[in-house]
Amino acid sequence: MPGFPTLQRIGDVKTHRFEEPVKKIYDGSDVTFFLTSLAYRDIMTFMLQLNRSVVPRKQDVDGTARVVTWPLKSKDVAYSDSVERLRALLTRLSKLVDDVPLDTGPRRFGNVSFRKWHQLVEDQRDNLLNECLPEWLAPAYPELASYLLGSFGSAQRLDYGTGHELSFLAFLGGLWKLGFFPEADAGVEERGIVLGVFEQYLSLIRKLIVTYTLEPAGSHGVWGLDDNSFLPYVFGAAQLAPAITESDDTPTEGSLPGAPEPSWVSKSNLVEKEKDKNMYFSAIAFIYDIKKGPFWEHSPVLYDISGINGGWGKINKGMIKMFNAEVLSKFPVVQHFLFGSLFRWEKDAEARPPPPTTHATSQPLRTPTAASPSTTRPGEAPWAGTPSQPPLGFVNGVTQAPWASRGPAPPPPRSGYAAAQRRTLPPLTENWSKHEQNRPTERK
Repeated sequence: MPGFPTLQRIGDVKTHRFEEPVKKIYDGSDVTFFLTSLAYRDIMTFMLQLNRSVVPRKQDVDGTARVVTWPLKSKDVAYSDSVERLRALLTRLSKLVDDVPLDTGPRRFGNVSFRKWHQLVEDQRDNLLNECLPEWLAPAYPELASYLLGSFGSAQRLDYGTGHELSFLAFLGGLWKLGFFPEADAGVEERGIVLGVFEQYLSLIRKLIVTYTLEPAGSHGVWGLDDNSFLPYVFGAAQLAPAITESDDTPTEGSLPGAPEPSWVSKSNLVEKEKDKNMYFSAIAFIYDIKKGPFWEHSPVLYDISGINGGWGKINKGMIKMFNAEVLSKFPVVQHFLFGSLFRWEKDAEARPPPPTTHATSQPLRTPTAASPSTTRPGEAPWAGTPSQPPLGFVNGVTQAPWASRGPAPPPPRSGYAAAQRRTLPPLTENWSKHEQNRPTERK
């Protein structure tokens, strides 16, 4: 994209030294290092690159200005051979679900047949990659497979969450760095990745969750945005943001004319109307499929966001900040991320250290000091200690999106809600871009 950062490609795959990805994040100080690493820079660069690609565009056709949008299943999005290969891979994986019948024995949590499906995928890993990826990428298969296998949930815990979604983003980013996706005009290939690959991946994941009743991984309950996914809300909000030219900054206010209102998420009939056109509403529709009761009760953060006055551009900007804070900065999520030659555990020379926050100082330590005593109880996970302040987004006894203030949507029948005060997220580290409008205030 002219003037905007894109994920840098590897020069020569044949001479590149691939590495088996390994775990590097063991405690809170490792999370702090991660936020200044090359891996973090590359993940955020690629995510912003995909995000910008699905923002509507202003185009001049024979002297007539028009706005082009790319809803789900849009005929205006041409899929490259690379995108079609990945779609074929996801189709194969979906068909394997049909080959693994459910276990009928007693169970407390997810169905143990998910382990059989996961093992089947692992056993067929090389064949699947050989069928769907070009032969010249064979040296990268072990590294790519680590991210791919990590993107379907945990076979041990029978759960799925945003850390697994992050692993699939890394799989796609790794393929981008290796030159698997062809070079094209600004945003063209990225749109194919978002609408043709990522949305199909989400369909597979929803099938796995429903079929094997997978548990949410590290769920924050009512304190979190969603039990399973995050990125469809980022990309879905971008689809409904105001139109831009290729040289414009990514919009941070306003909505596409005629776009559905954010408040529609609390009305299941309107969600049903929009789910096949927009990723945000498609994700909301899945919530309606698996949860019962009032929307404001089971999804209070999403309900809170639905009352934003600044439009889908503001929601998109806030979602990006929230992804940084709630996914990339959370130890329970990123502790499972693996680092190799594609996403390197090395310091970004241009990164500034993240500012100290209550959240950062409450991260677990491998060697707790007297100044930071452990608050966990015997037998409790090291990151589950009692925080010194309420969880992010929990204000005056109720949940609230940390960057959203309620607009015209009617408040839920819960005392104290109207008095909830607006909270803001810590700024992102966006050292990779001096142009991106989404960049927050510079670190000092």
